Amino acid sequence: MSLPNFIFILADDLGYADLGCYGGRAPVSPNIDRMARQGMKLTRGYANSPVCSPTRFALMTGRYQYRLRGAADEPLHGRSASRSASGLPPGHPTMPSLLRAQGYRTALVGKWHLGFEPDFGPLLSGYDEHCGLMSGGIDYFTHTAPNGKHDLWENGEPFHSDAYLTDLFSGKAIDFVRRCAASRDPFLLSLHYTAPHWPWETREDRELAQSLVGKTFHLDGGSVEVYQRMIHHMDEGIGALLAELERLGLDRNTLVVFTSDNGGERFSDNWPLVGGKMDLTEGGIRVPYVVRWPDMIAPDTVSRQFAMTMDWMPTFLEAAGAQGHPDYPPDGMSLMPLFRDPGLDRGRELFWRMKHRRQRAMRRDNWKYLAIEGNEYLFDIEKDSRERANLAGRHPGLLAEFRGRYEQWESMMPPIPEDARVTLVYTDKDMPRV
Repeated sequence: MSLPNFIFILADDLGYADLGCYGGRAPVSPNIDRMARQGMKLTRGYANSPVCSPTRFALMTGRYQYRLRGAADEPLHGRSASRSASGLPPGHPTMPSLLRAQGYRTALVGKWHLGFEPDFGPLLSGYDEHCGLMSGGIDYFTHTAPNGKHDLWENGEPFHSDAYLTDLFSGKAIDFVRRCAASRDPFLLSLHYTAPHWPWETREDRELAQSLVGKTFHLDGGSVEVYQRMIHHMDEGIGALLAELERLGLDRNTLVVFTSDNGGERFSDNWPLVGGKMDLTEGGIRVPYVVRWPDMIAPDTVSRQFAMTMDWMPTFLEAAGAQGHPDYPPDGMSLMPLFRDPGLDRGRELFWRMKHRRQRAMRRDNWKYLAIEGNEYLFDIEKDSRERANLAGRHPGLLAEFRGRYEQWESMMPPIPEDARVTLVYTDKDMPRV
């Protein structure tokens, strides 16, 4: 069989239950829902972080993001983004660089947010092509960042368009796939949407966006209905991309993954989970994972395997017959065995830490250890997905075991740098807190 193609679709700030296939209550995702029926849905999939940039470090490297200085900022934002240490080092092996060495054409369409030129950038870290933004979020029509500066680029040069950003990314992704099909090259397409990240704008909001040209946009406005329509715009683009794969005869041998970089934000639906972006409660780190690969994955399958963002790099490398770099062993594990046997559940432990509110967390089996500002919790997540019944007092031995395992893991990670910065993107009094 020829080398498989890879498409990794990353939404931005999508809630766990925003999609119909994860219990969403609004019909916003018919194409992603169909993708789930045609492939696999993971119900215990996690992001490496409850904020943007750290998760992207993990995706690119297949390792815990804490190993890199740039991932210590939560998120990479403002003054921290201009520092020469704050970014993905070009010399670090990445998913695109290792696949490119295997003969793949590689492209990033959409959000980078892993450091700024001249020190960092997608073209320095393994991508042959890039069209998108370097920062965390831009206006969907004017393509300006919160500081009012233009932030849309194509292969390192300013790119100007009046297109709605989500539609622009969908079109660029389809164009890349067509060119790869014509040249018969295997490809990695990283399609990193900004939807449904703020500013909350639909295709119908062009006039409003243009009235704000030259002004620093902020987080006021928006609504659940606008947010849901933004997801639907993204879903339409994904549907067009999947249809193009089928038209080109590439659909059966293309592994397509859809997920989010972290839990949902202000207008998202995380039910039944609590918390959201910036939190190590389930609502901040559990994310949808939809995987389709007709030649390998049986339709309409569900998996309970613990999975994490950093797993996708070793998964893609194994699928392509590529090797990782011996000096940078992955912390993630390949999910290829899961595709062959959806009922497989390999036991593992997952860990998180956040400077914000001094949070730390660990998951194993049914249990979750959580600490926030020195307060410790122990939850049976399978029985208590809303993290309401703290069982630490009932199971002191188990609490001590989890605390010890966490401290053992943390001792193998670099400490949080003293100059690491936390930027609260917004403050929402209604956001649940443990």
